[in-house]
Amino acid sequence: MDIEFESVERIRAYQEELLRSQIEYLASHSPYYQRVFREYNISPQDIRTIEDLQHLPFTEKKDLQLHNDDFLCVPKCDIIDYITTSGTLGEPVLFGCTEHDLQRLAYNEEKSFSCAGLKKGDILQLMTTLDKRFMAGLAYWLGIRKMGASIIRVGNGIPELQWDTILRLKPTAIMCVPSFILRLIEYAEQNGIDYRHSSIRKIIGIGEGLRDQQFHLNLLGQRIHDKWPEVELFATYSSTEMSATFSECEHACGGHVHPELIIVEIIGEDDLPVADGTPGEVVITTLGVEGMPLLRFRTGDIAARITEPCACGRNSYRLTPLIGRKHNMIKLKGTTIYPPAINDVLDHTEFVNNYVVVVRNSEAGTDEVIVRISLKDGTTNAEKAVYLLKEHFRSKLRVTPLVEVLPADVIQRINFPAKSRKPIKFIDER
Repeated sequence: MDIEFESVERIRAYQEELLRSQIEYLASHSPYYQRVFREYNISPQDIRTIEDLQHLPFTEKKDLQLHNDDFLCVPKCDIIDYITTSGTLGEPVLFGCTEHDLQRLAYNEEKSFSCAGLKKGDILQLMTTLDKRFMAGLAYWLGIRKMGASIIRVGNGIPELQWDTILRLKPTAIMCVPSFILRLIEYAEQNGIDYRHSSIRKIIGIGEGLRDQQFHLNLLGQRIHDKWPEVELFATYSSTEMSATFSECEHACGGHVHPELIIVEIIGEDDLPVADGTPGEVVITTLGVEGMPLLRFRTGDIAARITEPCACGRNSYRLTPLIGRKHNMIKLKGTTIYPPAINDVLDHTEFVNNYVVVVRNSEAGTDEVIVRISLKDGTTNAEKAVYLLKEHFRSKLRVTPLVEVLPADVIQRINFPAKSRKPIKFIDER
């Protein structure tokens, strides 16, 4: 039986059994963690339970950047596939995957797609890249293949090609960055495509949230639903470092953990675990990774853990939609805000066509926020638009950033730079 449907006690015992095995593996194979165990005078036998993880230091992105080779636990001749992170917080980090790791990725995504109700006989149109050293596209392809469903590898962008593929091959589901769905809808409306009666029945989103902390559709999710109510929306949360995915089920009340693949701690500002339901930083320990396992890796993402059983019958805990990234926290004129709060104001301003948010250090050494926007066609008075937008910020956030109006094509190029694998809405220059 799937461990997620077992009792909470059974899930915990199973996780701790896997944890002990992973610790022993690291003590024998990881130059980096061997050094950590020595420096902190920790014996692998000291780490027996999930609470015992608190005796270990955190692993951070800078550790992976500075000591990348030391994390590798196998000879390089055993690496089958090389992957890098997207470099959101700095230089990309290299990960090497063994054949076992690729099989684990396939298993992870098979479970994730099953969580969203996909099965053999479904056809998934994949609107994300398999190239550019990207783990996600490869993982999705492996998962669908393991499930026995069908996949169409179209890649990202190009609405015309996406719709040509949908109309020709009739996929039942699509997987992409959710904001791209609005571009697909716009193209369909402009070209007389009856998208609401197409073959698509599910949309699985990556890289962007679809719900708020109360699990209601956020503005982006609501816009998609209003335009295309016939499809079910599913959000996922994952990262290269995790080698695992948190996937929504049909009840859409958080991303389910696959407990045989990952342990999650939620820590507060004091670096200690917070109570369930309280937001904090997501810290992960991978289970069953062979090439480059991680212990207590700080993701920088802020979320809360939900432990109440889900109506789907799974008893594994879930994560709320992300609140933001810890490293992206902004202190603007004494007020603490995260980029999603700024995005929410912009998304609810009808004359804003597109935008990018830039944070930098001011001459005084404090945070300075510049919101660069393009205006929708028909908005002729840019000065009035800036004034109204600042009023929106003042009423919602109590503080106002600087606002600049730029041509639409300039903002579009910032959002989708040539080498980026994800749309860019936030730039941190601090």
